[in-house]
Order: sequence, then structure tokens, then C-alpha cells
Amino acid sequence: MLKVSGLNQFYGESHILWDLDLTVLGGACTCLMGRNGVGKTTLLKCIMGLLPTKSGAMDLLDQGLTKVRAEARASLGIGYVPQGRDIFPLMTVEENLRIGLAARADRRKTIPDQVFEIFPVLKSMLHRRGGDLSGGQQQQLAIGRALVIDPKLLILDEPTEGIQPNIVHEIGDVIVRLNREMGVTVLLVEQKLPFARRVADHFVIMEKGRNVASGPMSDLNGDIVQRFLSV
Repeated sequence: MLKVSGLNQFYGESHILWDLDLTVLGGACTCLMGRNGVGKTTLLKCIMGLLPTKSGAMDLLDQGLTKVRAEARASLGIGYVPQGRDIFPLMTVEENLRIGLAARADRRKTIPDQVFEIFPVLKSMLHRRGGDLSGGQQQQLAIGRALVIDPKLLILDEPTEGIQPNIVHEIGDVIVRLNREMGVTVLLVEQKLPFARRVADHFVIMEKGRNVASGPMSDLNGDIVQRFLSV
């Protein structure tokens, strides 16, 4: 589904991503892991075209992404939920959701019923401003907005951050359903190991801008956790 090869990225003079390789298999849920500051969010922003890359290649379903404008990448079927959600607080829930319609390949003009089936709370809050929602509801709105585009690949950057435990469990249920029942490929950044084990079937661990370990989630043993993830 998604292949990143030899990616290099800089912030000024600081070399952030070092010849990074990443493969996300179609139909899989892959969890990108690592300590704070290793380049996980930077990688996602590069995939979405929000940060420039120095060298390397990125391909979605064998189509090169590197030269595709950031605003056009969603139309290729990539749904993105950034860290911190980035909803529009002064716009209503409905207006936030409708923003995603412009990126649909079929130019559909109405919000898919599936979004409200997955997140029924959003239907009851259509006319409330996004900023008036709780943190968990805002996260559901952010994911719902990404689902409006009917994504082939859904990218989630720490979707459980700052969310109450009951909503964390619901978000986990949604990810599992989208991936295993509806066939959406998922790339997830997550710090909570139990959550990652529950929803993902593959892992990739980054350290200092490099991919240092990867494999099926069943291979994520205590030695790897202690070496690369323990604080």
C-alpha cells in the first residue's frame, strides 16, 4: 500500500530522518512506535506533503507521492488525523465534516451515513461548534472528517493522547472495525503499548530518525520494548 524508501529530511541544519525505509502492507494496521523526538510525526508530515524531504521516495499503490502537492494527497485516498486533532473550533461539527468532501474522488456532496454509524455522537452534535466538544468528541470528529474522504489509507498520529479511558477504548474499537471489517489500511503512531497490541498487527520502531525494528506484533517482545521503548 505505502512504501517509503531512503527518506531524508532536515530541520535547518538538523538531520531528522536518516535514509528511512517503511512499508505499510495493504489491509494491515501498522503501528509506528518510538520514544519522543525520534521523528515519528515528522515522517507522517512528510508522507502528507506538509514537510519537504531532501531525498528518497514515497509511493502509494505504486504511485509516486514526492511530487504530489500536499493538498492533492488526500484525493489519492489518504485520510490524516494529526496529533492534537486540528479541528476548526469555530466551525460546526457539520462544517468540519464537510471539509473532507472536497477531497473525494467521486465529488460526493453529502456526508456519508457511515460516519454517523461509526460515531453516532457526531450526528447529535451537528450544529455545535467543534471547540465546544470534549477532547474525546473532538478526536471522534477528527477521525470522522478523515473518513469522509473514503480513505484507502488512514494515518493517525497518537489518537489516544489526552483522551479519557472510555473514549480510548471506543477509538480502539473503531480502528479495529475499520481495519479488519472494512479493509481500511491503517498507519498509527501510538505510545500506549497495550493499545498498540490490541489494534495493530505490525509494528515499526524508530530511533534517531531511523527504522530500527519491525515485524508482526507478536514479535514485539520484552527485549525490544526494553531496548527501544522504555523510558
